[in-house]
Amino acid sequence: MDWTFQTAEELAAALRAGEVTSAELTDEAIDRIERYDKVINAICVPDFDNARAAARDADVARAHGEDRPLLGIPVTVKECYNMAGLPTTWGMPQHANYVPAEDAVQVSRLKAAGAVVLGKTNVPLGLQDLQSFNEIYGTTNNPWDHDRTSGGSSGGSAAALAAGFGALSIGSDIGGSLRTPAHFCGVYAHKPSLGLAASRGMVAPTEPALPVDLDLAVVGPMARTARDLTLLLDVMAGPDPLSLGVAHELTLRPARHERLRDFRVLVLDEHPLLPTGSAVRAAVNRVADALIDGGARVERRSPLLPDLTEAATLYAQLLFSGSVARFPVDALEELRTRAAGLSADDQSLGATRLRAMLFSHRDWMEANNRRELHRHGWRQLFAEFDAVVCPITPTPAFPHDHDPNLLERRIDIDGVEHPYFDQLVWAGLATMPGLPATAVPAGRSPEGLPVGVQLIGPMFEDHTPLRLAELLEQKIGGFQMPK
Repeated sequence: MDWTFQTAEELAAALRAGEVTSAELTDEAIDRIERYDKVINAICVPDFDNARAAARDADVARAHGEDRPLLGIPVTVKECYNMAGLPTTWGMPQHANYVPAEDAVQVSRLKAAGAVVLGKTNVPLGLQDLQSFNEIYGTTNNPWDHDRTSGGSSGGSAAALAAGFGALSIGSDIGGSLRTPAHFCGVYAHKPSLGLAASRGMVAPTEPALPVDLDLAVVGPMARTARDLTLLLDVMAGPDPLSLGVAHELTLRPARHERLRDFRVLVLDEHPLLPTGSAVRAAVNRVADALIDGGARVERRSPLLPDLTEAATLYAQLLFSGSVARFPVDALEELRTRAAGLSADDQSLGATRLRAMLFSHRDWMEANNRRELHRHGWRQLFAEFDAVVCPITPTPAFPHDHDPNLLERRIDIDGVEHPYFDQLVWAGLATMPGLPATAVPAGRSPEGLPVGVQLIGPMFEDHTPLRLAELLEQKIGGFQMPK
């Protein structure tokens, strides 16, 4: 039997029943990578010898009666996670030979759950792009169309899943880095509530792996089904054991509803700052129609929704003010010169991003205070709704664009060009307040490319959008193998 595209849940059942061994699954996955990854380039750091050894250990453990959540299941890990003995470069040439001494906390959790790690997946330079390419490992291609990006920064993980290189992967997300690649490659991903999953060891090369509380950024699961997302999230969730003063672990609430007809959903397909491409709008409407057909209460607008323009502005301010923290002084001087040339009445997202790179701590505090008002607004909205359905980006996967000046890049939305980074507005809607968001496949574009949407849920109620994702998968289908 070909186990390549079986779900993690199905593989676990087959392993328990003795229908297959972990060694067999691992050999099959490695063989597939060796045959097909030359053109996709998803696995940038293979670790096949250790994977085979881990698979043998998993089979021995099972023979002795052990049964852990991921025991014997082949998985991949995004390159930015520390793994002892393997390079962690973040795609930065100056760190090509950096090898950490210990595993990131999430890698340790994968291994403790019994997973077999096949290797590490490709990322963009410094994790700062919606594409995955760098000078060390090259370009990751979309399995659906090799001339298009797989997304970023977890693009290697999404491509690996779509190509059948392991059943699960772990990534990270600050600018849609889990959700955008899932959308582009036709797989599932979940951006957890901020602070739900410990991130220690998902850290830039040579920096100490400390139990810090990240602002905006999260680590999270990727899979080919909604149920597999939940399985992996349950392995990943929980505070860092090194954190001081943690009185108790966060307890995720169960899903608010089990049946589609009980959900109250707000559907959005328009943003005041950026048009939504026709293929993505069609996907959002496809999901809305399925919800209505399933008996859910669906609304298209609500006075409770926080202002989308201010949300996008705040997100840009918080994201870009943090992104320049380690810029060299001469680069900052260049930014100051450019910002000084801005018109006072230029309130575009590009101008907002540029000004944010020069924020003082006082500026950041003011933005953070406004974020708290938005969080309160979301709490009020989620008293009336259970989830928000909206785009992840305005288009399906776009052609590779390696212009080194990211600020000069453009994104084509139905024939009209827009600033490249403006497409972050939808990802930022959940990221800025720290809300959980599940990326789900929602059909294909007229060109045959995957198109996804995101389901945003209430803070620390991650199981609500995950359950809705599962119900939608039953209703409209989910992952499909690339043609």
